[in-house]
Amino acid sequence: MAEKQSAQHDLSLTEEQRHKAMLAEATVQREKQALELQRENILSQKTSHPARRQALEAALKQIEGQLAALD
Repeated sequence: MAEKQSAQHDLSLTEEQRHKAMLAEATVQREKQALELQRENILSQKTSHPARRQALEAALKQIEGQLAALD
């Protein structure tokens, strides 16, 4: 199984390419963190109202799809 090589350690890239790749990696990590926080928020909400519960389940499904796409 091949591991992802960090842009910081890829010697075949120029300094500018490494910098851009590192910025892109940081952006993805921030997006993941934001989605994880949203996911935690949804999971912490308790409701007995069926429509609200359905909306939360739909939002959770969307967030989990976005997280999967980032991996």
